[in-house]
Amino acid sequence: MPEINRRRFLIASAGAGAAGLLSTAVAVSWPDLMRAAQDRPLPANAGVLVIVTLYGGNDGINTLIPYADKAYHDARSELAYAPGEVIHLDEQLGLNPAMKGLAGLWNQRQLAIVRGVGYPHPDHSHFRSMDIWQTASPAEPVSTGWIGRWLDATGDDPLRAVNIGPVLPPLAVGEKYTAAALSPGGAPGKADRFGTIMTALGSDDPADTPAMAAVCKAYRAARTTDTTFASVKPSGEDRNSLATQLSMVANAVKARVPTRVYTVQLGGFDTHANERATQQRLLQTLDDAVTRFLREMSGDPYGKNVVLFAYSEFGRRVRANASQGTDHGTAGPVFVAGVPVKGGFYGEEPSLTDLDNGDLKFTTDFRDVYYGLLTRTVGTDPTPSVGAGRTGVGFL
Repeated sequence: MPEINRRRFLIASAGAGAAGLLSTAVAVSWPDLMRAAQDRPLPANAGVLVIVTLYGGNDGINTLIPYADKAYHDARSELAYAPGEVIHLDEQLGLNPAMKGLAGLWNQRQLAIVRGVGYPHPDHSHFRSMDIWQTASPAEPVSTGWIGRWLDATGDDPLRAVNIGPVLPPLAVGEKYTAAALSPGGAPGKADRFGTIMTALGSDDPADTPAMAAVCKAYRAARTTDTTFASVKPSGEDRNSLATQLSMVANAVKARVPTRVYTVQLGGFDTHANERATQQRLLQTLDDAVTRFLREMSGDPYGKNVVLFAYSEFGRRVRANASQGTDHGTAGPVFVAGVPVKGGFYGEEPSLTDLDNGDLKFTTDFRDVYYGLLTRTVGTDPTPSVGAGRTGVGFL
């Protein structure tokens, strides 16, 4: 990489505030986690929360499908699933046909589905709505995430929360502390080119400013993490990126790494056109990864304490658009799964006819979902994260 390009990139990174964030975030390697597991192993009964973010706004209506509701079929006649295609959970609702594994968890009473989850005065912007979910602050923008505020309130151990990936989501950033970042590395070929770039960016230069030097240090740490973590990736080629992330989490839990919160992600859910095939493929990816992970965790003494929570920034509008897709909506279902979960439906199913300008009216505040996860799984006072006056939903 030519030096002028390197310096311009580092100056831009430092100027955008990257130096401050990257120098406070802790990039960790697999050996770091193994040392922590040996020095301060996860207690036998400690709950572990795994947060799955579905970026793009998943269509909750075609995920948890109101197959018996005439309004559903009227609103999206070509996009709707026929009753015979749906995995029935009761006489009204069923799962998308791609979600056979989660249906199995439902039958085992290890899957809770919280319906109509959202927040007051919803925002249709991906960025603002995801910011609201990740900061747990619907009323006004704040600079800290709900997990970040838990980190701020509970000590200085950098491994209490770990993000799988080098870029921290806002939910994992506190005022004083952030989650650690564990990178899964890149694909063959791309990884080589990426490694060359990272090596060049991470090289010290006497002419660097202190901010640029901090960025360089972070790039070196990220490069080391990519290399050392390669040994714990799933065997063989796994094209399911979420499964790769969750396999890393599973290995860490079984090794008794003292992390209480892991964050992983899956994107692509912004289905404005030709939704059925795209969403079904993504839900199949989610289903395969989650059920494989939870099956592995259910057979492990420490994995039995794992609770997985999956959400998206908003649902979609009730009526299909002209492109056989759906546009940005509001409320939707969230999924909570694992051995500690009391399976079943929670929250009221939103009406498909009593709408707010074409959108579902939310029936469950997402902060009440967080309340339960924090109190029952993480074992902490939820007030710093979600504020006073919230109550749990009861799925744990």
